[in-house]
Amino acid sequence: MPRAIWSGSIAFGLVNAPIRLYSAIDEHDLDLHLVHVKDGSRIGHLNVCKAEGKPVPDDEIAKGYDSNGKIVLLEDEDFEAARGEGTKTIEILDFVPHEQIDPIYFERTYYVGPESGAEKVYRLLVEAMEQAELAAVVDFFFRDREQLACLRVRDGLLLLEKMYYADEIRPYEDVRPGRRGKLDRKELDMALSLIERFTGDFDPGRYADTYRERLLDVVRRKRRGAAIEAPAAAEEEAPTDLLTALRESVERAKRDGRRGGRKQAASLGELTVGELGDRARKLGVEGRSKMSKRELVSAIERAER
Repeated sequence: MPRAIWSGSIAFGLVNAPIRLYSAIDEHDLDLHLVHVKDGSRIGHLNVCKAEGKPVPDDEIAKGYDSNGKIVLLEDEDFEAARGEGTKTIEILDFVPHEQIDPIYFERTYYVGPESGAEKVYRLLVEAMEQAELAAVVDFFFRDREQLACLRVRDGLLLLEKMYYADEIRPYEDVRPGRRGKLDRKELDMALSLIERFTGDFDPGRYADTYRERLLDVVRRKRRGAAIEAPAAAEEEAPTDLLTALRESVERAKRDGRRGGRKQAASLGELTVGELGDRARKLGVEGRSKMSKRELVSAIERAER
């Protein structure tokens, strides 16, 4: 079993599904170290040789690779030799339907614009790819390493999406849940009904970085000299009766008229435990730090009546 990098839960209405996050990527970059050319020792903080404990001049520092316990020094010429030819060229390898590429392979997206005087060739490629309704799998050299990427068209502009290689995607067999126990048909129907209540078209403008806004609010308050009090962390509990929690979630969504996207003023059931705790603190709810999500919702509803 791989090591979890984060643990929490998925809030599905009033239902909390405890989960853990595992890295799906295992990048295969060479683990290079800064080393002292004279003795091969690694360079520590502030360019200090870990063996001698003394600062090392820049001209005595190189990159080295630990090959079975032996440090192999690499010079600029060695990196140049590994680059090969065509390091300034994006080479198209294949044209494929973009929807066939699993998003797990995508790392980062870049806009691709034409150089001055190359607009016609650029537009020709864009138009041809748009009419073919295909994306290009490409290979290019970027930031000291060879990269795999996808070249696609968006609103008349080429986008380059850096990709991971197939062997950088970690296996998931140890993470996939077992199939012990049979799913209850009523629970599944309730879950589907709740999903239907939240279903709509994707609009990225509906989603905002609320943490950044709250942090900026803390900065503004501290600048005014206000005392900042962090809300007590509340423990989330798995529902004792899953069907009841699902049914309550559906009924709450019906009352709120919830359909398609997050509203500006989210219903209590859609808030996180931290957000509920902060709201309960402002309402003067006592004992909030020991309440589950359901208890916080009930306590806030009573306090707001």
